[in-house]
Amino acid sequence: MKPSHSAGIPSHQVEIIGTIRSCFKEKFGIPRQPGMITAATASLEIFPPFNRKEMVRGLETFSHIWLHFVFHESIAEGWRPTVRPPWLGGRQRVGVFACRSPHRPNHLGLSVVRLEAVRFVDHSAILDLSGIDLLDGTPVIDIKPYLPYSDSLISATGGYATAETPAMTVELEPQCRSFCQQYEQRTGRRLERLIRELIGLDPRPAGQKSRDKEIFGMRLWDVNIRWRVTPGGCTVVHIETCQEEKEW
Repeated sequence: MKPSHSAGIPSHQVEIIGTIRSCFKEKFGIPRQPGMITAATASLEIFPPFNRKEMVRGLETFSHIWLHFVFHESIAEGWRPTVRPPWLGGRQRVGVFACRSPHRPNHLGLSVVRLEAVRFVDHSAILDLSGIDLLDGTPVIDIKPYLPYSDSLISATGGYATAETPAMTVELEPQCRSFCQQYEQRTGRRLERLIRELIGLDPRPAGQKSRDKEIFGMRLWDVNIRWRVTPGGCTVVHIETCQEEKEW
């Protein structure tokens, strides 16, 4: 991260303090904002020397935290001065600083997430999170507590960005419901709830909204999900396990 020397600002090295292990193994399907999918969970492993107990002392007293992170899978694509935000149907352009696109000059992101627990495992500090919108492997550069009295502004306006509501009803084939029940009993992960919340918001890009009856897919944790959009909503038609990921 090197600011322009012409601005009289010296270069500054940003440290990666930890990495995210998320239910989202690919970009497709990730909610556009944090807090929209309560069943979306992740763990943040904090790296040495930032994983000392005194560095997170008192953090457990807060319900939510801010995470500053890097859009690591967008760096190779570079940045763009204007983008087409999904709120405008992908048809109108706005300035990159007027949206939350990952294609930014420094590829930095900011999310407020629920802090479920602070744990220490094998000398590693682990933060358990929910309501996340973070890709697995996301590098984190800072953590700050969320302060409701100053961070939640009742007089704020959202410009062109309006709150998203469920766009589709979601049904699961009987074998898919059975899979979810067995998976939840084995792992404790709320797979069916996560699937319903995610697909209900219709994660398809704007250009694919008209592609009804086509099979779409996504990976959540170690599970591949296939679903089809129909005039009455959407149906999950197939679920299967894939390679197991590391557990924390």
